[in-house]
Amino acid sequence: MESAQGYVLTDDGARLFFELVGTGPQTVVIPNGFPLRDDFEPLAEGRTLIVYDPRNRGRSDAVRDAAKLARGIHNDVEDLDAVRRHFGLDPLNLIGHSYMGLMVVLYALKYPVHVDRLVQIGAIGPYPGRQYPPPLSCVDDTSREVFARLAALQKERTSQEPEAFCRRVWSVLRPLYVTDPADAERIQWGRCDLAHERGFMRYWIGSLLPSIQALALNTEDLAKVTAPVLTLHGTKDRSAPLGGGQDWVSLLPNARLVRIEHAGHAPWIEAPQVVFSAIDEFLDRL
Repeated sequence: MESAQGYVLTDDGARLFFELVGTGPQTVVIPNGFPLRDDFEPLAEGRTLIVYDPRNRGRSDAVRDAAKLARGIHNDVEDLDAVRRHFGLDPLNLIGHSYMGLMVVLYALKYPVHVDRLVQIGAIGPYPGRQYPPPLSCVDDTSREVFARLAALQKERTSQEPEAFCRRVWSVLRPLYVTDPADAERIQWGRCDLAHERGFMRYWIGSLLPSIQALALNTEDLAKVTAPVLTLHGTKDRSAPLGGGQDWVSLLPNARLVRIEHAGHAPWIEAPQVVFSAIDEFLDRL
């Protein structure tokens, strides 16, 4: 599959590393898309995918200014618009996974005229921290075991080389994102050779998560997001509860939920035909 790489310059001077995959006439932007790049190649048939690393992630620039860091996910919204302008895209087709599934809605809320269609996959819900009862959440023996092992592993952080420690962390984390343990090795999101990825949890806890928790989205605001939205959510997602996906489609006026039965936070791994067929149909719809 043909590809090209480079950098986008943001408004405050940070560089975002990107890759173009495919050469099709329809362009789809996938923020934080590098960990998904290989799995999502089926979507590049007849399309051009733009995957990029957000600031402080992957091969994009780190930002040390405390005032800028405090903006958290709102920086990602502005950076996405820098990507749009760099490539001359108007309107945008977007795919957001996990916290980027929330970010693309924030983008559509701020820049509604620049959005064509949105796809959310395992998105963090509009009310971060909301507790959902079963079966709208999945807390099981696997999640309890993973978090217990991670807590024990933290005691060894200072005694290990950072890249080796990162790889150990991801060896523990992988089963969290799938329902079939045999699929765990297909989760290759760690990118432990990259310093920004090894430091992501510090950035997440210190900047991104507080900015997400401070959101105060309401029905009136979200009603302004009129672009079509496809929300794909695994029914056994341990990281982003299914209840959050249901909340999105109840609040967004033009959203549709596709439940991926018995799938986790990476439903395209466990049900690729269902996921990619739904996305293809959605993006191709006139």
